[in-house]
Amino acid sequence: MMTRRQASAGILASAALAAVPVDTLAQTMKPLALPPARGEGGVPLTQALRLRHSTREYSDRAPPMQVLSDLLWAAYGINRPSGDRTAPYWRHVMVIDLYVAMADGVWIYEPKSHALLPHSKDDLRAQTGLQDFVATAPLNLVYVAHGERMTDISPEERRLYASVDAAFIGQNVYLFCASEGLATVFRGAVDQAKLARALKLPDTQFVTFAQTVGYAGA
Repeated sequence: MMTRRQASAGILASAALAAVPVDTLAQTMKPLALPPARGEGGVPLTQALRLRHSTREYSDRAPPMQVLSDLLWAAYGINRPSGDRTAPYWRHVMVIDLYVAMADGVWIYEPKSHALLPHSKDDLRAQTGLQDFVATAPLNLVYVAHGERMTDISPEERRLYASVDAAFIGQNVYLFCASEGLATVFRGAVDQAKLARALKLPDTQFVTFAQTVGYAGA
């Protein structure tokens, strides 16, 4: 089993690699600092649960930067001085990266600095699912797992546990969207291998799910 020290070393190394864009076009992009996440607002949990639902029709209106900041923190941000997150994770090893696909390119959410790191200048929204609405929705989240951090288990178990971790994050997104009047849908209808190639992921990483976020269409 990977120790916390080993896991932390792997996370730091991966974060350093993430800061170096894999797409040469992204070399002209700069990290995007997010405004501090707000620590208040929204609706009571029970009301958010009543409002929670999936939506497949979206406006092309993008959420404001403050809303994006709050959304990403709610999804997988740091909520304690220890560096732990708003969602639980397998064996206390952080295996999920949150990719943010928008019209201006693809970014990776970095919780420690609460910023978006550039990954690609390409608009890959259409690659994040098999349904037409994903191509025009303003925001698609892609849950990418680091298989190399999941030691002593089979490839099948890696996909299982990584999918559970992604689902925890996805439920945070659902509750945030219900609380803030946003629409969302957690999608397994993804060509995972094709999307992994589009994102230029190394062989040790794989896509689990994607999630569309935005404002509901008319």
